[in-house]
Amino acid sequence: MYRIFLLLLLPGFFSACDPFNAILEEDDVVYYHSDADSKDESEVGDTLKVMTWNVKFGGARIDFFFDCHGDRVLMESSEVVDNLKRLSAFLKATRPDILFVQEVDVNSKRSAFVDQVEWLLENSHFSYAAYASQWRVSHIPSDGLGRMDSGNAIFSVTPLFKGRRVGLPLIGEQNFLVRYFYLRRNLLDVSTVIGKDTLHLLNTHLSAYSNDGTKEKQIDVVYSYLDSLDRLNLPFVIGGDFNALPPGTKNLKGFPDSACDDGEFEADDYSLEQTWMRSFYDQFQAAVSLEKYQVNNSVFFTHTTDKNGFWNRKLDYLFTNSAVLHDSTTTHQTEFFSGMETMPLSDHCALETVVVLRKNP
Repeated sequence: MYRIFLLLLLPGFFSACDPFNAILEEDDVVYYHSDADSKDESEVGDTLKVMTWNVKFGGARIDFFFDCHGDRVLMESSEVVDNLKRLSAFLKATRPDILFVQEVDVNSKRSAFVDQVEWLLENSHFSYAAYASQWRVSHIPSDGLGRMDSGNAIFSVTPLFKGRRVGLPLIGEQNFLVRYFYLRRNLLDVSTVIGKDTLHLLNTHLSAYSNDGTKEKQIDVVYSYLDSLDRLNLPFVIGGDFNALPPGTKNLKGFPDSACDDGEFEADDYSLEQTWMRSFYDQFQAAVSLEKYQVNNSVFFTHTTDKNGFWNRKLDYLFTNSAVLHDSTTTHQTEFFSGMETMPLSDHCALETVVVLRKNP
């Protein structure tokens, strides 16, 4: 049946450039603004609390098929909203000034077409958000996924502007048909004004399932972009799920990225990826310094593929070319908010730090 579908589909690809609206452009950035009276519009100083969090499209720890823990594909709207309420409770308790979110859905069948960026904006202390798709397809003809629009978002208490979606290299080992329907990773760059200075806010989520060097190419693009900002003396903060390990990670053997063993949702063994992140630590300020991480890896882990186990790797990062107050950095592994543990909220935990912005001369 699948082969018949492909035979029927192929003529459409030769007669239309983008039949399923999957191609994404640099200006594909959507802005959100909330006018709710409860928002805190007070002036932000030069010390910012920033956070990054992969929220797994509001899916929490449901047994999805691609996790190989179950066979779920779609959620009911009640499930999505219930999970978003718990995410919102965490954000209201921690109140970051800037939030980088990965894997957030805005118009996807799997999450009952709930616009999660809008929902979180209206149910948090933030007033502004910007969103860039990394997986937008009008219909995915496999696994019952249907319509998909999922990507990266940046939330802020200050206005956002001048957004740019920087496309990252696609997985080269996929055939052209799979690649067309698959994720198109991005680096989202938006600006905000803190005091009188413009600050670049950047968010990214790199490939998990690639074995052909694509992730290294994506990391190189992100690093080069940050380096160009730094050379222009432009302050920035970046958060994201890099799907890569820091240098000095121990116990790589038996370290799968997925519970799957069928080859479809398996990543590489991370043996090389530690070297790929070295340049970020060498040039920029990390929320968790490499020295601290190498002393005790586990207290800084942010992700797990074991739904019944504890965090077992660090994939999430915050970097800046300003100053980081390391004593104010928190990896939210076990905190309780409103009677709820953080671990059931997503397969990633939030990473938070305080950044002191340097002034342009």
